[in-house]
Amino acid sequence: MTRPLSGPMLPPKSGAAPKQLMVLLHGYGADGRDLLSLGWQWGELWPDMLFVSPNAPEICEQNPGGFQWFPLQVDRIAGRIEGAANARPVIVNFLIDLWAQTGISPRDTVLVGFSQGAMMALHVGTSLDQQLAGIVAFSGAFMPAEGFEAGKFAKPPVALIHGDRDQVVDPQLSRDAAEMLIANGFDVSLHLSKGAGHGIAPDALAFATGFLVAQLGAKA
Repeated sequence: MTRPLSGPMLPPKSGAAPKQLMVLLHGYGADGRDLLSLGWQWGELWPDMLFVSPNAPEICEQNPGGFQWFPLQVDRIAGRIEGAANARPVIVNFLIDLWAQTGISPRDTVLVGFSQGAMMALHVGTSLDQQLAGIVAFSGAFMPAEGFEAGKFAKPPVALIHGDRDQVVDPQLSRDAAEMLIANGFDVSLHLSKGAGHGIAPDALAFATGFLVAQLGAKA
């Protein structure tokens, strides 16, 4: 069942009105709590940032206790292309609502995703008219939106991070994503965590943090 996005959030550590926004998109079968721990860590660096980690819009077919951005199909490539396109509007509308409610601009917004959430972060973040501060994709793949190669969308900086021993989502998919994004004029940072599987290794988190500091600066 598809539903509007909602889920846990962390208010700015400073206690002030938020000036920056990070939207965290979880992986298949998880929920918004799964990535919110990143907000606890990064809140020290960006105390005026609001962290929002919505549950995906569909109950997970294989884990009814979790959620999915789109169902898994036998043909994984076709399923990802179709699924990302179908899930895109609900995330776009969620972002538009957040920007309207908070007054935070797209340029002060970061999209972060893991696995299926990383696929959605890349698909949505590279298909907006508005320029984001950046996209961080852990263990994902890139399915460009219709019109991508025509150069009609904004081009935020992108960090692609993947364990080189990932047996769930092939790390080659992040290499392929980097090649396609660079060919289309994006500033891309690629990091492969040596010996890491399908998860966020310490060096992956450090790389993502460095990327975000380069885009946003830091207060701590």
